[in-house]
Amino acid sequence: MNNRFAVAPAVFAALVVMPVYWLIVISVQGRGDASLVLFPSNATLNNFTTILSDPDWYMGYVNALIYVSINVVISMIVAIPAAYAFSRFRFPGSRALFFGLLMLRMMVPAILLVPFVQIFSAINMIDTHMAVAIAHCFFTVPLAIWILEGFISDIPVELDESAAIDGYTTLEFFRRLLLPQISTGIAVTAFFCFMFSWIEFLLSNALTTIYAKPFGGIMTRAGSVMSANIPLLAAAGVLGLIPGVLLAVVIRHHLARGFSLGRVA
Repeated sequence: MNNRFAVAPAVFAALVVMPVYWLIVISVQGRGDASLVLFPSNATLNNFTTILSDPDWYMGYVNALIYVSINVVISMIVAIPAAYAFSRFRFPGSRALFFGLLMLRMMVPAILLVPFVQIFSAINMIDTHMAVAIAHCFFTVPLAIWILEGFISDIPVELDESAAIDGYTTLEFFRRLLLPQISTGIAVTAFFCFMFSWIEFLLSNALTTIYAKPFGGIMTRAGSVMSANIPLLAAAGVLGLIPGVLLAVVIRHHLARGFSLGRVA
């Protein structure tokens, strides 16, 4: 009976891994060859070499890493004190505002495409990393506040009171006591902010033209003129998977603990 139930997760894992595996298989095939085979007969790394040696390609990944990093930093700086305020204080409209943040998180980025383009065009920020990072903050900051509020609420209020008695300033309290206590929550929150900003395509593509174009936009542009070179596009897709996988591996212990503690939306 147990063996029969073990088949279900095995089938699920196979269905999840199969598209990624075929993406990797196609990425090591030659131009004009995109066969769905288990083992490619003439595997080559030429597609990866082309991408990593061509600035028009690899700068797309650099651009994405830049605005994603900026987004994560801004989200953390804004969300930590905001989450602490929602967790520790009650003020008129606090609950409504807190749940309103969830509504912002549920908003589709396409809804705000035109307003963001108009705003950043008016202030001459189109085709900058900061424009994409700020636009993404509209979605990642509410998510970060929701997750971190759950972790902070799990910390006894007595910690705040003891810090006040011991004469800690607000900055000392955050740096020495609060942040170490919610380090797992910070890691989990940063991971979710990173992943949203890394995989979001519509806003990042619309707000950039040349200098800050992310790899997703470059893949779309290349796909329209190089549709026959499917293996090259597959190699670009494989490279796009690497940062998220590496981040998940590095903070895997925090993720495992974070999913069992706090609020992960």
